[in-house]
Amino acid sequence: MPKLDRRQPLHFIGAGGIGMSALAGILAERGFLVSGSDPRPSPVLERLRSAGVRVFQEQTAATITAVIAGLEEPQGGAESALLVVISSAVPAANEELAEARRRGLSIVHRSDVLAALIHDQPSIAVAGSHGKTTTSTLIATLLEAVGEDPTAVIGGIVPAFGSNGRHGQGRLLVAEADESDGSLVKFSPRLGLLTNVELDHTDHYPDLASLVATLQHFAGGCTTLLANRDCPVLREHFQATSWWSTSSSEGVDFAAIPLEERGDGTRATWYEQGVTLGTLEVPLPGRHNLSNTVAAMAACRLEGVPFEALRQAVARLRPPGRRFDCRGLWHDRAIVDDYAHHPSEVAATLAMARLMVESGRSPLPLVPRRLVAVFQPHRYTRTAQFLEEFAAALTRADAVLLAPLYAAGEAPMAGISSPALAEAVRALAPDLPVAVAASMEALAELVARVTGPGDLVLAMGAGDVNGLWERLGALDERERPSALVA
Repeated sequence: MPKLDRRQPLHFIGAGGIGMSALAGILAERGFLVSGSDPRPSPVLERLRSAGVRVFQEQTAATITAVIAGLEEPQGGAESALLVVISSAVPAANEELAEARRRGLSIVHRSDVLAALIHDQPSIAVAGSHGKTTTSTLIATLLEAVGEDPTAVIGGIVPAFGSNGRHGQGRLLVAEADESDGSLVKFSPRLGLLTNVELDHTDHYPDLASLVATLQHFAGGCTTLLANRDCPVLREHFQATSWWSTSSSEGVDFAAIPLEERGDGTRATWYEQGVTLGTLEVPLPGRHNLSNTVAAMAACRLEGVPFEALRQAVARLRPPGRRFDCRGLWHDRAIVDDYAHHPSEVAATLAMARLMVESGRSPLPLVPRRLVAVFQPHRYTRTAQFLEEFAAALTRADAVLLAPLYAAGEAPMAGISSPALAEAVRALAPDLPVAVAASMEALAELVARVTGPGDLVLAMGAGDVNGLWERLGALDERERPSALVA
């Protein structure tokens, strides 16, 4: 773990990444000299520039040369002072990284910088297979709403902040602890939170036992551990200081039991140690979002926030970006973007959307009459591991449209593709309309052709399927009204 010192400048290779940008922005606002590089223009980079980060567009040896040339000469030389930060997404062959190594610069992983921030102040770190971004977003939002002014390092855009990172003046830091590469074992927060455990990231974890072992290591570094009692893996393998549940108020420290589940939210009774404290109106539909909200409230309660202040703040909660994110209406179709890329996430997201169709209640600009799932498989390894599970989850839709598989840098695997997933869906639900697009442009045309007014078009995946909204807009710009089917 590096010891962060304002006299030491930092340079982030890949500064526009969702995890890297949060750290770079916070450190810049704390008075550190920060630079970064990223070849892809984005609003995130513009926010970093406005925070004082010097951003380079090229990732070449010349960038390292320019960064060093712009530094004041400390004792020992500029090269000895510069700290280069990378993430797991930066390949070893990256020219900029190679030059940093050639010059003998100090190079650390982004998790080392986050570990240093967590170490330097009281922190809440959220880990688990699903719901990390939403739960950490809700914790940070609630703390901000009750005047705690937290610092936040989160893997998604927090609506209340308009950013994935926030430099607060309060005592607490809220961090999302990503398990995908195992680096969260470096964190030692005052309060650790585990949402659930299910096998994922099979490119890193060969089996569930290895994932459990990594999360147990993380849990062992937490002063206090808060965990989800509804998760069977957590119940079996972890000893939490406090537990929460949405299914029972017995034997847990915190619970919210649903009284009414609607397409636009959930009304529930809040319990602490089995005692009723009041009723909550949670504006986020779905049982998984209720669990995320209970976790967030429980974390705040453990930090001493009064229940009544939280109850009022909960009513104004909003999910992070790319979590059932309504992009708008396109020819009277609601286009929603969601990050779901694991079978359990796909199933939970579709169940929430189905609730909107069936209850006649929805936070969308329309109450949907039909649910069209647009799904992009993410990684060959994940798709191969969970092909049948993905197929089963997708049968909950009224129609399924599949985008080309997003490789995320992985080499192709024989027999693993979007057409293979389509065949698996058809085998389970022969009457369910299923279609596969050959490209992302063809996907937009397919959506235009097979959907109609009143449809909820739910685009799910961790790849470039999130660009569907812009591609649909491009159809209009090309003036192709014949492609639209009313």
